[in-house]
Amino acid sequence: MSMLTPPGMGGKYRVTGKTYPRMRRPRRRGRIVVATITAAAALGMAGWGTLQLIDVFGGGSGDTARHTTAGSTCEAASPSPARAVALPKPADITVNVYNATPRGGLAKSTADELKKRGFAIGKIGNAPEAYDKKVPGPGILLGAPGAVKGAFPVLGTQLQGAVTKTDTRATADVDLIIGTGFQSLATPGDATVAMTALLHPEPEKPGCAPTKKKQ
Repeated sequence: MSMLTPPGMGGKYRVTGKTYPRMRRPRRRGRIVVATITAAAALGMAGWGTLQLIDVFGGGSGDTARHTTAGSTCEAASPSPARAVALPKPADITVNVYNATPRGGLAKSTADELKKRGFAIGKIGNAPEAYDKKVPGPGILLGAPGAVKGAFPVLGTQLQGAVTKTDTRATADVDLIIGTGFQSLATPGDATVAMTALLHPEPEKPGCAPTKKKQ
């Protein structure tokens, strides 16, 4: 028996030369099971999150709920998204500025301010005889019928209280006739707020119809 052989070991367990018996620790299968369960749970959570995203972006049934109140039943849904209104940009609107008041210089100063705000400026001068000293309010926006749903709303954000009127012109330019009630154009901040509300109106909220009682 070699001196390297531990007591009580012999036969095939006898240690000779530089060969030693390897003592391996038992494998812990519990860790493998736990790791497998954890991975499965992670995949499950990822799948659930993906379904939630699909529901949100796809307009799933979670957006609408049916509510019943005393005497009425309605579909309480998320407001429909507002659609941006297609209107011309200030740079695409040519404005002729006319002064119908006894005060001098209003047409030029108003035109200069509108130009700073991005509008294209056409003619500048005194108002035609049909309007000279005959506009009591802040002003009149005058243009072709097509301006009613185009240039008028955009230009109107710059002058609160202006009256709109159409004529038979064939051109796309519009007139801003300054009246005796004119004080100043809307402040840039107020004009920006009005323009934003014009281009991006608030979505309509769904209403509830009363439930008909059975006779």
